[in-house]
Amino acid sequence: MSIPRAIICILLPPLAVIDKGCGSFLIVLMLTLFGWIPGIIGAMVICTRKED
Repeated sequence: MSIPRAIICILLPPLAVIDKGCGSFLIVLMLTLFGWIPGIIGAMVICTRKED
């Protein structure tokens, strides 16, 4: 994960995962609505996950 992506994960978690698919975006959006910290954690997990 690049430095700009990490900064976006911290500032705007749903925007950081928008290119990962609709499901990931909705999950992070819901987590962010429940609390900013869960949204950041979800975005970081999704962004650092390796694609097969």
